[in-house]
Amino acid sequence: MITNGDLVTRKSYQHDVLFRVKSLDGSYVKLMGEDIRLEADAPIDDLRQVTGTEYHQRKSQIDKQEAYSYRLFRQDYRLLKEKRESEAGSGYANAKEEVNYFQIPPRILHIDGDPLFLKKCIQLYEQLGLQVHGQYLHEREMPDQVMALVEKVQPEIVVLTGHDAYSKIKGSMRDLEAYRHSRYFVEAVRNIRQHHPHFDQLVIFAGACQSHFESLIRAGANFASSPARVNIHAVDPVYVAARVAYTSFMDHINIWDVIRNTISGQEGLGGVETRGLLRIGMPYSKEVEDLS
Repeated sequence: MITNGDLVTRKSYQHDVLFRVKSLDGSYVKLMGEDIRLEADAPIDDLRQVTGTEYHQRKSQIDKQEAYSYRLFRQDYRLLKEKRESEAGSGYANAKEEVNYFQIPPRILHIDGDPLFLKKCIQLYEQLGLQVHGQYLHEREMPDQVMALVEKVQPEIVVLTGHDAYSKIKGSMRDLEAYRHSRYFVEAVRNIRQHHPHFDQLVIFAGACQSHFESLIRAGANFASSPARVNIHAVDPVYVAARVAYTSFMDHINIWDVIRNTISGQEGLGGVETRGLLRIGMPYSKEVEDLS
């Protein structure tokens, strides 16, 4: 018997995605991806419960993917750090002693339609050494409430994500109404851009699984999902935000450098040319310790 919170897969999709049951309504069930940002409905007789052994096998595979992406990002971070240190040192080539620098990373506002994914993302931001203000909002609430949060937090990076899905029954891939939550992400991005039009002063990531990529970019997102209408992993938005956060504002970001560290890759994520947001200062002193 299927109940709320159960882990299941769908027979009609060859058990490709692991879901958690969110709610039941008669013979239909609302599902949320356990590791990907996909929301779906399914008849209860299309579901199969996942055993403990199978869950651990699937979880082990996901953990390996996450660990690999994390290692890639840390490698890139070290390269970026070496570049900053080299540039800082060359600027003081004639100094009598070494001059240490400090860095001021951007403020990040992460708004998520899934409280469990939000918690997971916050933990990853902390692992990556970034400070973030996290806020849970249902996707349909984002357009109306996003500006109040932006004005309160004053971020340089805004992440708008949660769950989404494309349905062929509702229309073609070009039709925004054929997507579960894309229109809410689009409206929220548009509302932000009305007040913050400069792409290099406020960087926006928007979207979830199978989201309407083109509409999000046209609305004003710097980065979005999903060009090939594929599923994206829960933590992919964090890696996009982190790459922007750790790239100097003097440098343009290579879009491939952003998406190659993600689990979803170029089919799941894309964007437009954008500058980094990290600012370097010197000399280092105890008074600015809390800034770095």
